[in-house]
Amino acid sequence: MTTQTIPRATIDDLYRVEGKAELIGGRIVKYMASGLLPSQCAFNTAVSLRVHSKAIQKVVICGDGLGYAIPELPSGRESFSPDASYYDGPLPTNRMRFIDGPPTLAVEVRSENDYGRVAEIDMEEKREDYFAAGTLVIWDVDPVAETISVYRHDAPTTPVVFRRGEIADAEPAVPGWRMAVDEVFEG
Repeated sequence: MTTQTIPRATIDDLYRVEGKAELIGGRIVKYMASGLLPSQCAFNTAVSLRVHSKAIQKVVICGDGLGYAIPELPSGRESFSPDASYYDGPLPTNRMRFIDGPPTLAVEVRSENDYGRVAEIDMEEKREDYFAAGTLVIWDVDPVAETISVYRHDAPTTPVVFRRGEIADAEPAVPGWRMAVDEVFEG
């Protein structure tokens, strides 16, 4: 009986994958497309971040699809592709490539399969990876509950939860930026 060894995937392999994917444990993990509401939430957040970044004349804001390459973490993760992000660091020489390093702010918007015990464990592990890589703030946007749970690097397991009628922030990752929770969930 012969055993076949599957070669370990690399960041270069990830560049050749169509659609959203991340490199974890030497495997390329693909993600399904999200529905209308999660996509609108991510887009609304990215637009608000873009307006802020233009006002302060710095930083890279991106919607879904930007890859962040990081040194391999103990979990095996080597990349992120958040639903929206804010990055305050050096840009790659070749701007067609991923950013080297973690996002300063990562926005993860839940899709319909991001609920339940297993999904919660997966999201907790991903937050741990973001913080281990150097991300300062993570937004966990929940379109069903219409809440934004903000996790900060200095209190990674104690989120501040913002609800409709409130104004959310991403301090210290995005100084001075605020967004009405109602605007995140606008259709």
